[in-house]
Formats: sequence, structure tokens, C-alpha cells
Amino acid sequence: MTTLVRRTRHVLGSEIAGSVVAFVLVVVVFGLASPQFLSRATFGSVAFQLPELGLLTLAMLLPILTGGLNLAITFTANIAGLTVAWTLQANGGVDAGPGSFLLGVALALAAGAASGVVMGLVIAYTKAHPILVSLSMMIFLRGLGEFLTRGGDVSGFPAFLRPFGHGSVMGIPVPLLIFILCVALWHVLLSRTRLGFNTYMIGSNIEAARYSGVNTRRVIVLVYTLSGAMCAVAGTIMLARFNSVRVGHGESYLLITVLACFLGGVNPFGGFGRVIPVFAALVVLQLFSSGLNLLGANQHLATAVWGILLVGVMMLRWLAGHFRTVLRRKE
Repeated sequence: MTTLVRRTRHVLGSEIAGSVVAFVLVVVVFGLASPQFLSRATFGSVAFQLPELGLLTLAMLLPILTGGLNLAITFTANIAGLTVAWTLQANGGVDAGPGSFLLGVALALAAGAASGVVMGLVIAYTKAHPILVSLSMMIFLRGLGEFLTRGGDVSGFPAFLRPFGHGSVMGIPVPLLIFILCVALWHVLLSRTRLGFNTYMIGSNIEAARYSGVNTRRVIVLVYTLSGAMCAVAGTIMLARFNSVRVGHGESYLLITVLACFLGGVNPFGGFGRVIPVFAALVVLQLFSSGLNLLGANQHLATAVWGILLVGVMMLRWLAGHFRTVLRRKE
């Protein structure tokens, strides 16, 4: 196993090596445990379920890289989805045209970005902890959504939305194509732009970044704005997938997005992490979830497993760091 890890790390990089090894373990273990796991149906299901979780993980990634957190991602996505739904209903419901949908998406992006702007401004100018600020936003959005919907669902959308949630292009699900496009966008943003470079600088040392001439307040506001906008994309995809929207949909995704970031090698204190390893970690987690479902595991048990995995990942990373420190001292 040690040899496999070293070879994978040499070829793909240290951040993605762990995810690749985890992928192999998941495929082997669940492939032996269930004959149905290694089937086209399983991987097709993963391809359709991955995008909504993946888009929310991308929304979580940027704040974590700055040393922060966005606990409001799921409710921001649901409010954005409700914005699209209300726009469609105001323009004919099931008879609404593509123009109404585009208007709804634009308004949803604006709503998602607005929640991010508010969080970013408060964090940047008051120096309040991101956990407290995003928790406050989460409570606000949840209460607002439940008040406006009275705790119910909003449904009844045009038929042309179905391909966005269930369609395929050359055998590749449309939601997966949108997710891959967003992964590429985030990869370019973080690796090729000044905003990405400044994001890493702030996560590594915000005071050093400030003394280097970086407008840290502006960067933090932009980071949370982009996070909110990505939540809006996720909310729109969820609307098309389920043909309905409700405030509490996807609450369990919050834990898994954090787990995916950490499993993908992102430093929980900010300053280090890449998009591609996080993408690989998401595939592993989605396969793991599908494997549990095939074995008949209760959904509550699956949620408990996510929590144990999160604790396990943090412990393993601490042990790895401690082991590297000991080796350096011996050298």
C-alpha cells in the first residue's frame, strides 16, 4: 500500500494521491460486497447526483482557502432556487418561456451574490469570525424562506427545464457538464488570476498579505460573493433535478462539502488547496454513498459515517504532519 501511495503521489501530486488511493479502496471493497456496485447504473447514478453536491463544495472551497467558512451555502442555494421558481410562476408557471427562466437565473445569481456580499462586508470590515457571520446568514435565509413558502414546496415548472436536471449530451449528464465547466472556471480562477493568488495569500497570513499591498477587504468580499453565486448555480440545478424547491433541501450536504474539501487536501486554516483534488474527493465520497445505499444502509447511518470520516481525516492529517516533523528533526 505504501508503494502505491508513493507512485500515485509521484505521478499525480501529493494532494490528489490520497483521493486516488481512496477511490481504489472504495471500488474494491464495495465491488466485493455488492455485485451491483460495479455497474453502469451505479456510475450513471453517481454522475447525476454528483453535480449538486459538487457545486456546493466549490462554493465552500473559496471561503475555506481564506481561512473562513460559509455555513449558509445550502440555504443560499435554496433561496436562489426559490427565486427562479417564483419568477417562472409569475410568468405562467408550466407555460413560462425560456426568457422567464433566463430572467429567473439572473435574479437567482444576484440573490446568491447578494448574500455573499453581505457576509463578505461584515467579515472584512468588522473582523467578525466567518463562522458566526455565515451562521447568522444561514439562520436568516432559513427563516426568510420558511416565512415566504410557509414551510412548503414550490413546484410546477415548464417541461423544457427537465434536460437541465435529467438530460444527457453524448451520454454525459447535462448537470455533470455544468459542474465540470464550473470546476474548470474555479481552477483557472485560483491558478491563473490575481484574485486566486491573493486568496491563497490571505489564507496563509492575512496581515502579511495586507502589508504586501493586497486589498484584503476587497478580496474577502469578492470571495464570498463568488461563493454565493456558485450556490445559485447549485440551487438552479437542484430545481431542475427535483422539479420542486423547498427551503430545507440538502441540509446534510453542508457536512459533506467540508469533508470533501479536507479529503481533497485543502488546509482547514486556509492558504493551501486545489480544485482538481477536491473534485477527485467528491467522486470518492459519492461512490461511497452509493455503495452504502446498495448495502441497504440507513440514511441516518450514512450521515453518522460522514461525521466519523471527517474526524478521521483530521486525525490522519495531524498524524501525517507530526510524522513529517519527526522525520525532519532526525535529518
